[in-house]
Amino acid sequence: MSAGASNPEYVNARVRSRRASLFSDEDYRKLIRMGPSEIARFMEETEYEREINALGARFSGVDLIEYALNRNLAKHFQDLLDWSQGHLYDLIARYLRKFDVWNLKTIFRGIYTDSTPEEIRTDLIRAGELDERTIDRLLEVDTIGDGIELLDRTIYAESLEAAHEEYEESGALVPLENALDRAFYEHLLEGVSRGPAAEPREGPEAKYVEFLQAEIDFRNARNALRLARSGADLDPASYYIEGGVLFDRSELSRLVTDYDALVDHIGDNKRYGDRLSGAMDRLRDADSLIQFEHALDAALLEYADTLSSIYPTSVSAVLSYILAKEREVENIRAIARGREVGLDENEIEEELVIL
Repeated sequence: MSAGASNPEYVNARVRSRRASLFSDEDYRKLIRMGPSEIARFMEETEYEREINALGARFSGVDLIEYALNRNLAKHFQDLLDWSQGHLYDLIARYLRKFDVWNLKTIFRGIYTDSTPEEIRTDLIRAGELDERTIDRLLEVDTIGDGIELLDRTIYAESLEAAHEEYEESGALVPLENALDRAFYEHLLEGVSRGPAAEPREGPEAKYVEFLQAEIDFRNARNALRLARSGADLDPASYYIEGGVLFDRSELSRLVTDYDALVDHIGDNKRYGDRLSGAMDRLRDADSLIQFEHALDAALLEYADTLSSIYPTSVSAVLSYILAKEREVENIRAIARGREVGLDENEIEEELVIL
């Protein structure tokens, strides 16, 4: 825990400045027309200049863009922790564990596909809580079981050990990935929400809880559609994440086979339907899983912006910035990869989260 009283006014003033420098939708449309080397030169004229210059002697093309994006993201989120104090620091640090989850999923996928440590390393984002030594040791293991053993002292150990047997039986990574998500959200909600009776009813912390509940709800919706589209013989209720307000286990199992009913269920909820009418239209218009997932990402970002506008100096404003920065990095990465493999401009634009 960081010592001292929380300092949300100071942190949010810094965050507003950082958010003003994020790429606009028009910037993304410019990048779509560029090749990887042109994208790197464009980034050099922005706040990515330091990373592009530092890495330019060792990497080029998409590799340079990937490493620069990940290093810049980690730097910005480390700045958030450096600026924060007290309870605010703890809330932000807990939320940034999502990058530990990202990294562990990336490593497990790499092991699963026999990727080299260097290939896996390209996609890692060093913005979480796991130290460099643990990450480096995980990159050297030969099996997912060995990787789980290395995590025996982390918050993910119990969930991963329980999911390992199902992974070995099914041969699918879904049980492990969902175990990581469940461990993350369970620990994220500790101390701020222990069921409806314990939730704060108003004020900045209430909006923080609302944001976390929305993220869990949209994660459950995403998992439901992925399971429905995968055709795998998996029980949707087994992948349910506690803590949201939109689904219970039985509802998730029922809705997983009916896309229209799932979207209507989200839209009929007063919390989301009233605030996300535009996002709900995008969800209804989505004709593929990837479009649905992008629409969910846009809806969550829109929802976070709404909450942060209600309490501008709450942690919700910081979380909204984290989502917006992630969106920027993912969009630039998608453009660079799309150009590298020869996708046309329309195909690349479909890969972007644009509000």
